[in-house]
Amino acid sequence: MQSLKILIVEDEPKVADFLQQGLQEQGYLPHLAYDGQIGRSMIHAQDYDLYIIDINLPYLNGYELCKIIRQRNEQVPVLMLTALGTTEDKLTGFDYGADDYLVKPFEFRELLARIKALLKRSHQSERSGKLIRVADLEINQDAKSVKRSGKKIDLTPKEYALLVYLAQNRGRVISRVDIADKIWDIHFDTNTNVIDVYVNFLRKKIDRDFEPKLIHTMIGMGYVLKSEEAS
Repeated sequence: MQSLKILIVEDEPKVADFLQQGLQEQGYLPHLAYDGQIGRSMIHAQDYDLYIIDINLPYLNGYELCKIIRQRNEQVPVLMLTALGTTEDKLTGFDYGADDYLVKPFEFRELLARIKALLKRSHQSERSGKLIRVADLEINQDAKSVKRSGKKIDLTPKEYALLVYLAQNRGRVISRVDIADKIWDIHFDTNTNVIDVYVNFLRKKIDRDFEPKLIHTMIGMGYVLKSEEAS
């Protein structure tokens, strides 16, 4: 097995050392950081294949570290390991870009199973290119599923097709003519508002309850999917 690098950011020495030893025995290359500040330095110093991060850390908490990781790499798996186990805590972790969440105390074999699943999913996504992420929006084209901030969003087939088309062209203004041709396979009729209606349907599901807004209208030109930060 190829040795994969894992960064563990954990301020409890016994837990950190236990994780390091266990992962070494499994053939991984675990690196340790005992506080958020050291963790941030190590994140910036090199890339890792997976991150295991506690939330309650000195100097810089796990949420802030997760945000830093996502600014560097949107695909790398992040596993939150913490004593905070409420639904609200988990949702906050997902909001910051965590992929999975394991509550202390835990069995090492469960942690190992989570790690293997996350790495497998990550490598499959890299090979297939079937996972699209824009900000906290995630589109899995294999599963035909859509999530925002970790929350599943149900779309109709046309809404899904429209979202994928916009996401595949993220940052690019797409005209109504292009949308009509690619999604509805029809020539654009200036008297119909079907495209505007479907964009509004999509906005209600993708943007209404989330920040930042991703679907933007470019008056007289069309629509573009991008995070506001990218403006």
